[in-house]
Amino acid sequence: MPPSAPILKLDEVRKTYRMGPVTVEALRGLSLEVEAGEYVSIMGPSGCGKSTLLNLLGCLDRPSSGRYLLGGEDISNLEDDALSLVRSQRLGFIFQSYNLIQQLTVVENIEVPLYYQGVSEEESRAKAERIASMVGLEHRLEHKPFELSGGQQQRVAIARALVNDPLLILADEPTGNLDSSSGEEILRMFDRLHAEGRTLVLVTHDPGVSQRGGRTIRLRDGRVESDLRHPKSGSTPGGSP
Repeated sequence: MPPSAPILKLDEVRKTYRMGPVTVEALRGLSLEVEAGEYVSIMGPSGCGKSTLLNLLGCLDRPSSGRYLLGGEDISNLEDDALSLVRSQRLGFIFQSYNLIQQLTVVENIEVPLYYQGVSEEESRAKAERIASMVGLEHRLEHKPFELSGGQQQRVAIARALVNDPLLILADEPTGNLDSSSGEEILRMFDRLHAEGRTLVLVTHDPGVSQRGGRTIRLRDGRVESDLRHPKSGSTPGGSP
């Protein structure tokens, strides 16, 4: 990636869905850039294009037109196999509903991205255990998801997102299913990741959550309505997770 290139760049991206005779424009010429180390929140009303945008950023879908550059590489028109490789090697996902595999233990769930990269079993286990320790799960390695609280399950999801050392971390309403105390713990972890220089893009409906980072992008009708940079507030970066 060229030194001056943003982590991600969308250039006049449009996404159109056809539902029978009806055409729906989910994104309408959306352009934005995110630099390395930024902590960006995406907000907006239902139907504004947040989910579509996150799917595009996460290489789960392709734009109908326009360009998406990730790490300086145009990935707009990659085939499915190539997009899968980008997802496994360069992106980390954190979902509202955790998306853990119930039959696997904590450490096995964390290892999943490494499995798809062909990492050896010994190296994969060592790395997963190290990341689990980073998020305070070193004593829960052999537990299954149903044996954990919601906050602990989200910690597993965060560890899984970090284990492949991603270029970009994407989070979709990551505190939406948590009580206020557990949600605050997760947000402290995001504060710490930001302080460590990680690049985060987070979709949220909560203005308090959006204020944790340094930038809030608000969408409306598939376009950027506002792009506000603001002083960081909330918990001190580097606090205990």
